[in-house]
Amino acid sequence: MLTIENLHKSYGEKILFNNVTCTIATHERIGLIGVNGTGKSSFLKVIAGLESPEKGMIKHSKDYHIEYLAQDPVLDPDLTVIEQIYYGDSAVMKLMRTYEAALLKLQEDAENTDNQARLMQVQQEMDAEEAWEANTAAKTVLTKLGITDFGKRITELSGGQKKRVAIAKALIQPADLLILDEPTNHLDNETVEWLEKYLQSYKGSMLLVTHDRYFLNRVTNRIYELDKGNLYIYEGNYEIFLEKKAEREALEISSEQKHQNTLKRELAWLRRGAKARSTKQKARIDRVEVMKEETFDTNKDNVDFQVGSTRLGKKVIELKNIKKSYDGKILLHDFSHLIVPGDRIGIIGANGSGKTTLLNIMANRIEPDEGEIEIGETVKIGYYTQGDEELDGNMRIIDYIKEVAEVIHTKDGQVITAEQMLERFLFTRSEQWTYIRKISGGEKRRLYLLKVLMTEPNVLFLDEPTNDLDTQTLSVLEEYLDHFPGVVITVSHDRYFLDRVTKRLLVFCGEGNTSLFFGNYSEYLEKRQLKEGTPTKTKQEKVAEKPKKQKKKLSYNEQREWEKIEGQIMELEEKVEEIQQGIVDAGSDSEQVQKLFAKQQEAETELEARMDRWEELSLLVEELEKD
Repeated sequence: MLTIENLHKSYGEKILFNNVTCTIATHERIGLIGVNGTGKSSFLKVIAGLESPEKGMIKHSKDYHIEYLAQDPVLDPDLTVIEQIYYGDSAVMKLMRTYEAALLKLQEDAENTDNQARLMQVQQEMDAEEAWEANTAAKTVLTKLGITDFGKRITELSGGQKKRVAIAKALIQPADLLILDEPTNHLDNETVEWLEKYLQSYKGSMLLVTHDRYFLNRVTNRIYELDKGNLYIYEGNYEIFLEKKAEREALEISSEQKHQNTLKRELAWLRRGAKARSTKQKARIDRVEVMKEETFDTNKDNVDFQVGSTRLGKKVIELKNIKKSYDGKILLHDFSHLIVPGDRIGIIGANGSGKTTLLNIMANRIEPDEGEIEIGETVKIGYYTQGDEELDGNMRIIDYIKEVAEVIHTKDGQVITAEQMLERFLFTRSEQWTYIRKISGGEKRRLYLLKVLMTEPNVLFLDEPTNDLDTQTLSVLEEYLDHFPGVVITVSHDRYFLDRVTKRLLVFCGEGNTSLFFGNYSEYLEKRQLKEGTPTKTKQEKVAEKPKKQKKKLSYNEQREWEKIEGQIMELEEKVEEIQQGIVDAGSDSEQVQKLFAKQQEAETELEARMDRWEELSLLVEELEKD
């Protein structure tokens, strides 16, 4: 177990985490959530020992090992792939490095008896340490991540390949706690699906930050939320977190309303002219002053995209017989496509297959080798690019946005200033005067997104918009796109985002070939799996699938359950009522209210399960009575 006690860290005037206390137990799968700039990456680095807190401590046993994968990992360019992933100090890692070196020497000079003897000795050591499984696992992980040339030097790899090597390096190290900062960034859909399944069976504990909500939902069993310096802990995956967070916010609003009502009564007493003659009266006056200072976190931050778009005519973009190659690799071959008003297109395919190239051709940023592209006269493209736009660190946030527009116009004719739009993007009036160099990478991406939308485009190109944007910003971006009257074309590996935003997919199949699929990503995946074929059922399985004959009577256990179940339901209903009364009696004691509310949820879940079971049994009894 790893214990975190009273951890505190700030950045300038912003408190990142304020006296945070929590524990990470064995086999926990924790997802860390928060708006960009709240300190998620800093929290991971402090736990990993790469940054120091201002106060507080982290406790764990001496042999407790933490493995950390950075969002932008740094690898040794002079090492080979296999040398890089066997970098650890554990006995197994050292032994595997020795084995690979001995194997390489023998390959260079197979006739050398010393080399043969050395390899045999190391193989015996591998047997003794039972290291073959780790060796096989390492190479399997690399292969699954698309790295097959283990002897290639890191300096020869692309950015995406380096990220995959870093992931493999983190996954194969023996670790009590694996920390992953945005592990799905720059991975294609199939690799993300493989990583998701691999992590579900990971032996150690895990703490990760990711924007991929399907990934978060399927991998985690606990959610940590960093919000304004506080850490909120939720038992369950991302789906349960959303439900419980809504409950927490409702409780906070209720507590604030009760607090305000009490404060009004106390202030009315003061205004009637109470004199501080007695100790009791003095205490009451002091209590009012304390109540005035007490604050509640009920201002829910929302990124609000209420911007309009310029009118779009009937003609949008038409591509005719486009061909494009790079370094002899064909990306597009005789590609033709017509984009019409209202289109919602997702572009998917392996990394390096040409997805971003197609966007750049449509945006007239690069020329095709052959073919032509026609763009309608009314088209106004807003292009959110994958690579970081060069943001001038010496500019203030407000000046960066005002370079695009001082005001924008909503669909209903309202005028919104740049300052107001920045507030809707979670930049307060005071923060708007901050220099860009002082904000986090995620905040820079959010600022860049605002700049793109403030141009009031009617055709949006989004190249990997989910990279480096927090889940809250993404969910509201999706809401905005639901009402956006123009065309949306997005390159993304985020399955949730594709499901929410797209109506058809353009699939890059390799060697310049593409195919069109009408539907979202989950529908595409389901059809692809069916096409690849499901295993043929054996005769025994087919027999097992035949419907069984209806039972003639309840089993002994079912009969006992049927006799008791109505009484159990009544008891649970009474229990829920008692808890509800307890919540009312607790008044403004928010801690007690929260505990009772959790008990209420538990009782209601149990009650619902009993009701469902009663319905099953009653139908069965009814059928038996008919017979």
